[in-house]
Parts: sequence; structure tokens; C-alpha cells
Amino acid sequence: MFFASDNTGPVHPKVMAALAQANTGYALGYGADALMDQVRDRIRTLFEAPEAAVFLVATGTAANSLALATLANPWDTIFCSPVAHIHEDECNAPEFYSGGAKLTLVGDSDKMTAETLRAAIEAEETRGVHGPQRGPVSITQVTERGSVYSLDELQGLTAIAKAYELPVHLDGARFANALVALGCSPAEMTWKAGVDAVSFGGTKNGLMGAEAVVFFDPAKAWEFELRRKRGAHLFSKHRYLSAQMDSYLRDDLWLEMARQANANCARLVAGLRAAGATFQHTPQANMIYVALPRSTHQRLKAEGAQYYLNDGPLETGDGAELLGCRLVCDWSIGADLIDRFVALLKD
Repeated sequence: MFFASDNTGPVHPKVMAALAQANTGYALGYGADALMDQVRDRIRTLFEAPEAAVFLVATGTAANSLALATLANPWDTIFCSPVAHIHEDECNAPEFYSGGAKLTLVGDSDKMTAETLRAAIEAEETRGVHGPQRGPVSITQVTERGSVYSLDELQGLTAIAKAYELPVHLDGARFANALVALGCSPAEMTWKAGVDAVSFGGTKNGLMGAEAVVFFDPAKAWEFELRRKRGAHLFSKHRYLSAQMDSYLRDDLWLEMARQANANCARLVAGLRAAGATFQHTPQANMIYVALPRSTHQRLKAEGAQYYLNDGPLETGDGAELLGCRLVCDWSIGADLIDRFVALLKD
């Protein structure tokens, strides 16, 4: 019963087969492999963006940090939610790779709003040379609390950013999960909504370790290439990144896995609701925040369930006290394990 994160699950067998196939003969390095040409064409077609610049890196942190560094000056500030991955989980990598750009936290929840974003932007560039200058807006989709921005919400945020001539970055570590939840196209969730660059995630959705960075304006391409090389994220044996992403996009495998992950989450949500669990955020994709009695957590953990507690301690205290936790479903977890977890809730 593994619900700790969607990056704890296995690599899809089709991806492993693609890696094995790529592991024959010789191929040019550093992104000059023939598979990368296919990936670039697939992503451009997928996003309806024939001029887009497409690059691969191995980690989400590299994708976010290098993309933002390309969009921000060292003296800028990057606007993001207080629980954005770039703020809470990347060890100041965006600041490091940008050469010093700071983060300005917008609002007090996982979702920024047009109103809170406008207020945050207006609060900057008020001290002339003494303060940070306004820089990119970074939106997380799916958010770090399992919420999904609607297309209208995305467009509302990008309209504010554009009013101040600020570029917009989308952290799409769970891009596929958000896309199938909304039932829209990749173009509708990105450049048609006003997004300038996207970190197109794969590692949390069945890849071994591959993320794409897509700039819809190719004018930024050369700077990104230089930053990727200088930042030690240009793979020599690049074909193994290309093989993953190529198999991911082939025959819509990426959407198949995301649909399964979201369906697994919906099954778990139904079981939690039936058990009377207290939801801390409304689940919209493949991530759940829920509060359960300490005694229930103890029983689940004793039976081998793996997930993260947000409160504690687990071992001591009132058994009836509600403790919050995060549960994440990936594509691979079976219905039998979900049902077993739910059955333990009811015991």
C-alpha cells in the first residue's frame, strides 16, 4: 500500500523496453541523437506549437530552476504560491541557478488568485534600485495540495502577469494529471492560456527520470542551452532521456498513465468518504490531503501502508485525535491495494 508519492512507483514496462532498445549501437550525444528529433517533433505537435524550443533534463528541480533562470534576471523576484515546489522543496535551486533572484510568495494558499497576484506585483518595484524588480510568475499545475487551476483561473493569472509585461512559467510536474482532470488540450493549458514556458513532467508519471522544458518563444532557446550546460544538466548519453520521453508520448502512454492514476485516486477518495474521513483539501487529480484518527494511522502503518503524515507524533497521544496526511496515487497501484487500505480504515 504505497501512497507516499507518485515518484515512488515503478517505471512503465514500455519505457523500460524503450530504454533497452535505445541501448544498442551508437548515437550522438548531448541531444544530437535521432530520438531527440522525434521527441521535439512530438512535443511541438502535441502543444500545437511548431516553433517551440524543446529540451530535456533529468529532474523536475532542474527543469523549474533552469527555466526560471532563463526568464528572470538575478535582480528580479519570482512570484509563486507559498507552497510551491520551487519554494518548499528545491533547496533554493531557483535562486541559485538564476544567480540570486528571490521568490515572492503570493497569497496564503496553494492557489494564487488574480487579486493576490496583482497585490504582490504592485508591492514590488517600490524601492527603486534598492529592491527587487518584478520577474516571472510561476504557477504549479497540479498544485502541491492536489488542486487544479481551471482554464479561466490560469487565464486570469496570466492576464495580470501580461499587464505588467511579466513572463509566465508553469510547473507541470503533474501536467498530465491536471490535463486529464480538465479534459483540455496541452495548448489550451499553456500558451493559449498565456503561459510562456512549461516544465512538462514525466518522472511522477511513469518515467525513470526525464522532464521536458518547453519555451513557446524560441528566442530563449540559446540562453537555456547555455544555462543547462553551465548548470551541469546537459546529459552526454542524452539518448536515454530521449528514449523515455519518446515512449512516454507514443500512443498517448502519458495520458493513459495519468488517467489511471487519477482513477486510482478517485477510488481511494470514495473509500475515504465512505469511512467518514475529513478532507483538508478537495482532491481534483491524484493527490489527497485528509485527516484520520491517530489510532487509524497506527493501524494502517502497522499493516505496511506507506504515506506521509503532516502532523504528529504518531506513536503517542489521544487515539481519537485527527492527524493530517498526504496520499498520492500513481498509475501502477492496483485496486486490490486501494481496497485493502480502505478496509483497514473501517476496521
